[in-house]
Amino acid sequence: MRRHSCFVLFCAIFLPRILGFPQTNTSIDCDSLLPNYEAEPQTSAPPYLIAVSFDNFEPGNEIQVTLEALKDVGFKGFHLQAREVEGDVPVGTFKITDPNTKGLGCHNVTNSAVGHANSDVKQKVTTTWIAPHDVRDLQFIATVVQDLEKFWVGIQSKALTPTHSEAVNGTGKSKRKVRFECIC
Repeated sequence: MRRHSCFVLFCAIFLPRILGFPQTNTSIDCDSLLPNYEAEPQTSAPPYLIAVSFDNFEPGNEIQVTLEALKDVGFKGFHLQAREVEGDVPVGTFKITDPNTKGLGCHNVTNSAVGHANSDVKQKVTTTWIAPHDVRDLQFIATVVQDLEKFWVGIQSKALTPTHSEAVNGTGKSKRKVRFECIC
């Protein structure tokens, strides 16, 4: 029985590292976006993309954010947050909508970032970000971990701009009605 217990303990501790799988407790620093293990980030173009559902937002808008592999490489871990352009602190909060994701707290703000809930290989994860008040142009930024040896830091989405207009409803879609008059 003792031999069996030692084998189980060995597998639980060392097998994930030997096989190169990020463990679910692998964390990524909120500020530097670097994983908590010894390896250097890739310098090549990342095979991942961050897509957003809208270009503009109002406070309280819910923006769908998708992190997706461009090739069949997949990813096992990630950390995603919204930051003002040229900013270094997460803004807004995430609503967890994908079972492969979990909310993370950065700077004592619950769900200010989102990360992987497991080390299963993922091709795509989707989450919902809720826009805060008083924020300037922003973009989503991520670290994506393909395996323990390959990860990319600082993957960025396109920039989103606050509209500060009553012409946009809570979904980010325009509420304006267009009326055309035809003089014939």
